[in-house]
Amino acid sequence: MMVQDTETHDMDDAFNFDTLAVRSGTLRSEFNEHSEALYLTSSFCFGSAAEAAERFANSETGYTYARFTNPTVTMFQDRLAALEGGEACMATASGMAAIMSVVMSSLQQGDHIVSSRSLFGSTLGMFSQIFPRFGITTTFVDPHDLDAWQQAVRPETKLFFLETPSNPLTEIADIAAVSKVAKAAGALFVVDNCFCSPALQKPLKLGADVVMHSATKFLDGQGRVLGGALVGSKPFIQEKVFPFVRSAGPTLSAFNAWVLLKGMETLSLRVEKQSDNALEIARWLEAHPAVKRVHYPGLESHPQHALAMRQQKKGGAIVSFELKGDTPEVQRANAWRVIDNTKVCSITGNLGDTRTTITHPATTTHGRLTPEVRAEAGITEGLIRLAVGLEDPQDVRRDLARGLDGVQ
Repeated sequence: MMVQDTETHDMDDAFNFDTLAVRSGTLRSEFNEHSEALYLTSSFCFGSAAEAAERFANSETGYTYARFTNPTVTMFQDRLAALEGGEACMATASGMAAIMSVVMSSLQQGDHIVSSRSLFGSTLGMFSQIFPRFGITTTFVDPHDLDAWQQAVRPETKLFFLETPSNPLTEIADIAAVSKVAKAAGALFVVDNCFCSPALQKPLKLGADVVMHSATKFLDGQGRVLGGALVGSKPFIQEKVFPFVRSAGPTLSAFNAWVLLKGMETLSLRVEKQSDNALEIARWLEAHPAVKRVHYPGLESHPQHALAMRQQKKGGAIVSFELKGDTPEVQRANAWRVIDNTKVCSITGNLGDTRTTITHPATTTHGRLTPEVRAEAGITEGLIRLAVGLEDPQDVRRDLARGLDGVQ
């Protein structure tokens, strides 16, 4: 059975986002199936020993072994590259595998990273605890302070890393401005686009060199499978990242790629509706007497609201809010009370689902960090992260009110 390109494989800029989300990247076999085929195989056969040699030497295009080549994964990669406006994509087993792949394929012992200090807990842990074992160090800076980015640059600086909006405080950094500093330093600029997805934000158009994704989140959209990806130029993906993934094996499975392909078909429909729901809930939370502060880029009260509205299509689906309380112990008790009294919201650390999820970052996603690091990152005991789904926002408000109305 031969896999062949179709008229939808190399769609150009004449097509709009929603068309690309449904049609781009499609490969069809000789059976001309309408839906994307799922190729569950660990290896591929060759017509001769000579053909096998050519494929493994990369001198002939084709599939060889599923650790690094699979038609279903190719379709996912091509579709995400089209949505992000990039030349090429490399899929990985998870978002963290994507971060590992971009760093390990681009840096070596003695190199230096400049990163925003506002990061997902596991990302912060990888930069501060794991990469130093291999001689790769990181300086963490305030994401909004361009002078801090500049002052952190060393002769050995090779990579800038930025998460915007940040997890969980939805801090917004100026991608274009940070890009200028990175380019002046000759550093690769990587942007984590997990919270927005390409439906709301296009970092490559704003100056990023590489866009990183946890496809587990909004690209899937229903909390079903793990996945990650890197999008950038063809030379970078093919000459830097691909050889690392091929040998190290942080590979996206064909089944997960197939699920993610189906998820991307409804990406903008979901994310835009979730953003609208999130804005309604954020405004309600901001007026509630038990809430000390709401972190949501779509609110005029957000410190980077104007930047977010220039950089993003909408505010996104993540709302974080802090509860009142005289001490950290009281703040945690209040936060747990709100979480434990929910019946609609799912208490889970994942986000990006059609179902609203709720979590306490200080004891879950950022729980392995020291209290000092959490405090520096603004992760208080009273902070709750809400990833808004597609339920009626009035039902989510009533769900939260059961706990909020009892907060002292």
